Amino acid sequence: MSSLSKWFSMTVMKGLCKELSFAVPWGHIAAKSWGLSSGRPVLCLHGWADNANSFNRLIPLLPADFYYVALDFPGHGVSSHRPPGVPYYFPEYVSDVRRIAEALNWNKFTILGHSMGGNVGGLFCSVFPEMVDKLILLDGYGFYPAPTGALTEQLQKSINEHLKLEKEQGFPRVYTPDAALKRLLLGNKSISEESGKILLQRGSTEVPGGLTFSRDLRIKLFTPVRITIDQCLEFQKKITAAVLLIFAKDGLLREDRWNPDQPPFSLLLEGYRTLSEQFRLEIVEGNHHVHLNEPEQVAGIIGKFLRTDVTPKL
Repeated sequence: MSSLSKWFSMTVMKGLCKELSFAVPWGHIAAKSWGLSSGRPVLCLHGWADNANSFNRLIPLLPADFYYVALDFPGHGVSSHRPPGVPYYFPEYVSDVRRIAEALNWNKFTILGHSMGGNVGGLFCSVFPEMVDKLILLDGYGFYPAPTGALTEQLQKSINEHLKLEKEQGFPRVYTPDAALKRLLLGNKSISEESGKILLQRGSTEVPGGLTFSRDLRIKLFTPVRITIDQCLEFQKKITAAVLLIFAKDGLLREDRWNPDQPPFSLLLEGYRTLSEQFRLEIVEGNHHVHLNEPEQVAGIIGKFLRTDVTPKL
């Protein structure tokens, strides 16, 4: 065992899980699973710049008779990066989820999504409503509407940033393990030191002299296309899944731009409430990464919701 492997093994809490890999035209999508494949399926989708290890501490606390599969989105963790010159579009993430569901032969499953993963899950539930029975959103609204009147500006900025990155991108920087952890924590204020080590284990590559971050730098750029709040609401109407939304008190609720009492997000909450009586909103102690930092805050709520019977929406 290398010195870096020993550093990880001593500092990362490991759960019993299995590594998975799914072939795609540009390489592979990596994942990890917990439980028996005969269990009721739950697809776990991590947040922006995170990876499948985001669920390492939560899933062992959830009901054991479910089968949990956590993806590394393309460009994250140990999944392949998208081909050169191709930006990271939200609809492509939806397509990734569809590919994995087909590879697993899942016709009906639950989605558990954190932040960006929840936004991908919400959009997937709208496009493929017959495939999802429950949608669990961790500190996210399930949709990420573009600011009013900003669509052309965002597209322009995204194109310019991608072209600039292609010209400037060189060899990845090499860090010592401690320096890599420090860099990760500087960019993710809601992640504890222990959580940072968990994410870094899957989000870095060992090279001579230390570690490099494995994520694609393109994920840091503006997505070229986002949809308006009106479009989000139209998509939302297609959801037939029961929805559980969990907010952390020191997460999105602390930021004015995510204010749940003001448009556009108040409109999304009202949209969920009108979908069915099976919408649940819970507020817990913790921050944006509460499911990783303090998973006991949300595990009971999620476990109870997983076991709740769903009334099919006609």
